[in-house]
This record gives sequence, C-alpha cells and structure tokens, in this order.
Amino acid sequence: MKIIFDVLYDTCLTIGGTFLFHECNLSPCFVCRIASTLVYLRQFVKYQHLFFCLYLKFLQIFGKKKYTNLLLGVPGRLPSLTVFVNWCSLCSSMEKLRKAVNEMAYTQHHAKLSHLQLSLIPVLFLASSLYKAALSLRRALYHSGFLRQHRLPVPVISVGNLTWGGNGKTPMVEFIANYLADSGISPLILTRGYAGGDEAKMLHRHFLGRPVKIGVGAKRAAVAASFFERYGYVEPSSSKLCHGQKVGSHLSSEKIGTVILDDGMQHWSLQRNLEIVMINGLTLWGNCHLIPRGPLREPLSALRQADVVVLHHADLVSEQNLEDTDLMLREVNKSVPVFFTKMDPCYFFDVGNATSRKHVGDLSNTIVLCVTAIGSANSFAKGIEKIGAFYVDRLEFSDHHKFLAKDIEIIKRRLRELEDRFSSKPAVIVTEKDYDRDPYIFKHLDPFEVLALCSELKIIPNRGCTEESFKKLLKEVCT
Repeated sequence: MKIIFDVLYDTCLTIGGTFLFHECNLSPCFVCRIASTLVYLRQFVKYQHLFFCLYLKFLQIFGKKKYTNLLLGVPGRLPSLTVFVNWCSLCSSMEKLRKAVNEMAYTQHHAKLSHLQLSLIPVLFLASSLYKAALSLRRALYHSGFLRQHRLPVPVISVGNLTWGGNGKTPMVEFIANYLADSGISPLILTRGYAGGDEAKMLHRHFLGRPVKIGVGAKRAAVAASFFERYGYVEPSSSKLCHGQKVGSHLSSEKIGTVILDDGMQHWSLQRNLEIVMINGLTLWGNCHLIPRGPLREPLSALRQADVVVLHHADLVSEQNLEDTDLMLREVNKSVPVFFTKMDPCYFFDVGNATSRKHVGDLSNTIVLCVTAIGSANSFAKGIEKIGAFYVDRLEFSDHHKFLAKDIEIIKRRLRELEDRFSSKPAVIVTEKDYDRDPYIFKHLDPFEVLALCSELKIIPNRGCTEESFKKLLKEVCT
C-alpha cells in the first residue's frame, strides 16, 4: 500500500509540476522529478549547495524523511562539508549522464546505444509518458476555457519550436524585429530570460539605439501590460507597414505596434496572430520521443497549428534531405509554407573589445578551437568549417552552461595540446550567447586570441518561399 501511495504521490507531483513550470514559463524540461534529475541537473550546479539544502527541507516537510536519512545519514541535519563535496562529485557525474541522455534523444537505433543508455530507457520512457499525459491535460484545460488565454491589443507573432535548443528562435526574432523597426513599427520582444538571460543580453546589445523594446519575465502578459502602460500602443488598423520608410517617419517610435513572443509555442496563455515554428534541419526531431526520452517538447501533430514552418541550418543539409523533410512537413500540414534559413557570418570581435571588428575571411588557415555552451554546437562548428579554418576542434559544454575557472583550465589544456600538435598558436571561437553570459570570463584565456562570431539569419529561396514572401506574411499580420 505504501508503494502505491508513493507512486501516486510522485505521479501527482509530476503532473502538477508540468502545470507549474509551463504556467510560469520556465524550461518545459523541468516537468518531472526523474527527468530533471537525469537531464537538467546542470541548472542546479550554479547554486548546488542551496538547492541541495532546500530539496532536503522539502522532503522533510512532506514527510519523506527516509530520503533525508539516506542522503545525510542523520535525520534533520543539513549537509556537512563532506556531503557537499560528495554532492559536487555527483553533479559532475550527472553532467556526464546528461550528455548520455542527450545522445539518446538523437539516436534512432538502440544498437548504437551504450549499456548505460539502454538501462535508462525504462525510466525515461515512464517520465515521458507522464509528461505526455500532463501535456494533454493542460491543453484540454485551455481548450475548455478552464485556463484563460490573454489577448493583447496589438498583433502577436510567436516564434517557437518543437524540440529543445538550437533551432534559431532568437535569430528569427531579431530578423522580424529589424524588419518591423525598419518599416516604422516599434516591436516589443517578450522573452523569459531563462538561464542567466544570455539571449536577452544579446538582444539588448544588438538593438541598442533602435526602436525595439525587450520585456523579460516569466509572466509575459503582465510584462506586456507594463510596457503598454509605459509607452502606449498603436491600433493595428493604424500601424501600416511602409517599406523603405525610416523609423518614426509616420508613427511614434515609442508606441508599441507588435509583440514578438520569443520561445512562445508552449506559452499557451497568450493568444497569437501568427505561429512560426523553427526546426533544426540537422537534427529534426531526433528519435521522435517526448522529453526526456527524446527532444520533443510537443508531439509532431502540433505542427498542424503552425502558420509558418522554418527549416533552420538548411545550408548545412543535403538537397535530398531537404526535399524529404519538406515532403514530411507537408504530410502533417499540407497548407503550411516551409521556409529555409541559414546563419550568415558577419564578423568576429575580440572578447576584450566588443567594438572591434575582424573579417570572417581572416580566419582562413587558422587552427580553431570552438568552445560552445549552446543547444546546437554541431551547426556552429560546421559553420566555422565553411568559413575556411585550417583545422576546427570542438569543446562542448551543456546548453546555457556558465563558464567557471575550472572550465578555463580545461580550455587552456586543449589549446596547449593543439599548439604542440600544429606548432602554431590556435584561436578560440565562441558564440555571442556564450560571450553575453559572462563577457569577462574568456579574458582569462590570455595570451590566446578569443573571438566571438556575429551572425545573422538569412532566408534561402525555396519553391516560392522567399524573403519577400515571408515579409509579406508579416505585413498582413501587422496591418
């Protein structure tokens, strides 16, 4: 009977956690205790001691003293230094486990999995099943009206994805915001600012001096309301897009004309006028399972709700694979336009001087170490290879990883190995997101050169789906 009670308790906590984290717009992967422990424990590493203590207190409050005793050995005691050190070691092991789970998400055949990964399948499958049940219940409550959706007084463009990380959401948000700003509409970007807010910092830097406003917060309807109260808003009927006109030529650049919802596909509490779904062309939907067993945040059937589908990193995918993916998408949603995009490298800047500029062609014949903590490290490294670097090595950390002193030592060790191997001093290339997460940490890699790559999203023509037709869709929504 006690076992049945524990199972029911954990199931209810899982379903309740799904609603809590979705409604607060935190990471959708934090939806069940087992999954978050296996896959996303890296989020706890930054404040590992604090979270460890809080978690133990949580177990004590809810009567789970047997777990407390198991972890501490003595009931009611907070962790000693020894326990804390052991916990740090556990976090290191869990980081390796997280990488193993991430590999599973993008592996189609079980024969390619290790014994450890095979042993995790039953646990991850159970967690994914619970997540699916909670997701279905949550959607039903929205459809029935039990959970309310908010409608904003201006058009809302949602940019989201079906899978975790590396789908080009933020570059697409920038592309749309730049087009609207150039056309005389002042957009408001709503972002959750998750995991240190690296995307929000990058957006603030890119739109400095531009009539683009950025609202950061989990409760996006409330954030939008505060911006409307402060700046006012333009009625859709009066916000005519005028191609080629300068910003503010016919509208007040202070008043908000459109809201862009960054990572908005799973944020169902806000109604939207245009649903744009980003897909990573290199990885697609992995093993087609829901998180944490796979990378899917929603079932593939959710593509039917998309008004626009964008296949990102299309330049890194073969033409045959692009055609196959295009046909697959149209089987799910026959009428949806499918656009192809790529990241076009613009320039490098030195992390010690963000105003510096270095031409991308200067990287040719250079030994490069790509240091990344993003969702799609593979696409970034492939992009560096296309630029023409002589040799590209990789050092990958988990998505949104905050670099520490020990990481700098690991990077230096790899750089010395490359220098000894090629008898030439290598350069470090990082992403803008990694730079914005901590602009100062990479300065400790001196005397090695550390460059951040600035890129922008470009639309590749695909059967009538061009940049002009995409902008036409935006114009129809915003007028």
